[in-house]
Amino acid sequence: MDKIGFVGLGRIGMPMAINVLEGGFELTVCDLRNQPADELVARGAQRAACARDLAGADIIAVAVVDDAQAEAVVAGENGVFAGAKPGTIVAIHSTVLPRTIKRLAAIGEKIGVHVIDAPVSGGEAGARAKSLCYMVGGDSALLERCRHLFSTSAAEIFHMGNLGCGAAAKMIVQVVTCINMLAAHEAELVAGESGLDFSALQPMLSRSSAQSFVVDNWLDRFKLADDPMAIRKNRTAIFQKSLGPALEMAGQMGMPLDGTILVERVLPRIMGIDKL
Repeated sequence: MDKIGFVGLGRIGMPMAINVLEGGFELTVCDLRNQPADELVARGAQRAACARDLAGADIIAVAVVDDAQAEAVVAGENGVFAGAKPGTIVAIHSTVLPRTIKRLAAIGEKIGVHVIDAPVSGGEAGARAKSLCYMVGGDSALLERCRHLFSTSAAEIFHMGNLGCGAAAKMIVQVVTCINMLAAHEAELVAGESGLDFSALQPMLSRSSAQSFVVDNWLDRFKLADDPMAIRKNRTAIFQKSLGPALEMAGQMGMPLDGTILVERVLPRIMGIDKL
């Protein structure tokens, strides 16, 4: 069975890494913070001081926050490429621009290391439930090499096409999700002013043309009423940041993503942290 390296033990990366261990893989992890790495070591993983020290892994999963972090942990001085053996596959799960994936793949190609983009949708809850949706770009043969690994956290694995297509698909998912958040928020407002209990309205919406995953899970997954304000602010920042690649690419291509621009601006209001 392949040896696995995992970089980035955040709210989604941590349960994904736990799933890898539970899937029977030999796992080595790397994170800037001690606590999540310590927890995984206690579960049976090995620990690397930096991404370069994952050199013995056959497949290295990267689940960091953004393009800058992905480039640093993959191609930086102490990054994956500095230690990876030829034939290693680097699977990038982060929400990044397609051009970042292609740039890293071009660098990796020079040293015989393969890169695929494999972002995921479903959030922390989906990772814990092993129900994530994977959208993969790159060589289909590389996906097949990784399928057993991805299956430890996936309910569905889609091959979207050439390198970068997985990253593009993830940008589209984030755009649709966040615009649906605006729709759910405004439905909740109208329901309240109309004397309707939104939780009672949800079953009807889920069986109508207004159905969406966001509406179905609005009160128990996206906007939990009992969440501390710090958690709500952090969740809002994550959603806003996830729209960054789509907005950046749209700006470069002159695409008018008016709805995405609007929802990125009003997300604090949608999430109940800005009442203005």
